[in-house]
Amino acid sequence: MEKARNELENGKKHFDPAEKAFISTLCFLEEGKVKDALAMAREAVEKGLPFERFLAEPHAMLSPLWKNQEFVEWKKERNPSLLLHGPMIGQVTDSSASFWFRTDGACEMAVEISGHSGRRKVISKKENRFVAVLQIDGLLPGTYFSYQVFINGEPYSDPSREFGFRTFPSPTEGAKFTIAFGGCSGFVPENEAIWEVIAGHDPRAMLMLGDNVYIDDPENVEVTGDYCYSRRHSRPEWKKLIGKTSMHAIYDDHDFGMDDCVPGSLVDHPAWKKKALQNFARNWNNPEMGGGEQNPGCWQSFALGKVEVFMLDCRYYRDLSTQSMLGPAQKTWLKNKLKASPATFKIIASSVPFAPGIKPGSQDPWDGYPEEREEIFSFIEKEKIEGVLLLAADRHRIDLRKIKRPKGYDFYELVSGRLTNKHVHPVIKTEGLIWGYNQSCGFCLLQVDTRNTSPFIILEAYDFSGVLLMEEKVLARDLQFK
Repeated sequence: MEKARNELENGKKHFDPAEKAFISTLCFLEEGKVKDALAMAREAVEKGLPFERFLAEPHAMLSPLWKNQEFVEWKKERNPSLLLHGPMIGQVTDSSASFWFRTDGACEMAVEISGHSGRRKVISKKENRFVAVLQIDGLLPGTYFSYQVFINGEPYSDPSREFGFRTFPSPTEGAKFTIAFGGCSGFVPENEAIWEVIAGHDPRAMLMLGDNVYIDDPENVEVTGDYCYSRRHSRPEWKKLIGKTSMHAIYDDHDFGMDDCVPGSLVDHPAWKKKALQNFARNWNNPEMGGGEQNPGCWQSFALGKVEVFMLDCRYYRDLSTQSMLGPAQKTWLKNKLKASPATFKIIASSVPFAPGIKPGSQDPWDGYPEEREEIFSFIEKEKIEGVLLLAADRHRIDLRKIKRPKGYDFYELVSGRLTNKHVHPVIKTEGLIWGYNQSCGFCLLQVDTRNTSPFIILEAYDFSGVLLMEEKVLARDLQFK
């Protein structure tokens, strides 16, 4: 609770009256003052906090409130849905999709998909903090499906949201689609509208590239982490995005450990590593991550038509003494996947930028690991791997750079930081800078078209309100060896 009290006293971090009232409620509960906590909870709801926040996380701190008879009566009056968070679409392929839910207690969650026989069911259980993931297979590629959610057999509806998604094209199919991405999305209530703006572009996938919720409390991640995730998952703007777009996430320092953390190369040390990863995994609907029990992590890949995306874990094994950000298992995985990929475009998504000089004097981006960066780039050139495009976040601005390579094609890197953050980083004018922007929050899109003999991706940057700021067309032939 010390962290909660510090945040409560820090007006710069928690200026939102409803969120301040929620934290005050937690403080009163910690002190055993349930009546005061209930009064503060009512005040929070009056100020706009969704009532469901008091039914979600952190469970251990909120549970005394649930036993209070006056709260029980208030809950009956409010009659909230048993579905607290979600559905979140994820793990979409050309033939399947998964649905993530968090519920108020154990529930039977079910989904029916239009044109697909049967109703698939899953039970949310206490041992997984009432989070459940349901997978549906046997879908047609590149097809739009509407879906209906059921809770304990009863249909769930929300007129403000679209319950539908589109499966990915098959890996051999030329297609046109949009991928959205960004990072640095701390909780800033007046900036949460950006999720609805992104949703309006109908991206087939959304890549969350780290610093997604800002936990910064690895020793108490099961409390602070779940609080931070519940805060985001309860936002109506966020729900409009995640219910229709395949969500894919990696963490960075503020989601995994602390600012600029270098936790070392060991799997089990520090002891908080695995708990931080478990908390992260429970709150997202990611494809299979990492390398199993022996080599845990959040790295992952997926194919979207003729585009393959490789998302990196830049924190779990980061070790300056070994000069490795990825660790040997992940690096081997990346090389093998890149070499084997038949995709026209191969997107490497890192939580921190590759380009030199983007954070002068810091070892936190890839500048701190120049040998490993060069090893990866040289491998791409040695193996003649074409179509590589770099994406990153971490910097609170948007940058487009070109990394010059004397023995191969130049690498484009598009950095999309500051989805919602208030804190701003200056644009650093380095060699290779094509364009930079930091005047408002923003996001980036990749407009992919692989339908003809000259495939391309248009790199687009947008400001907070959705105004197009920059576009750069990259042809597949620009990313080939001469």
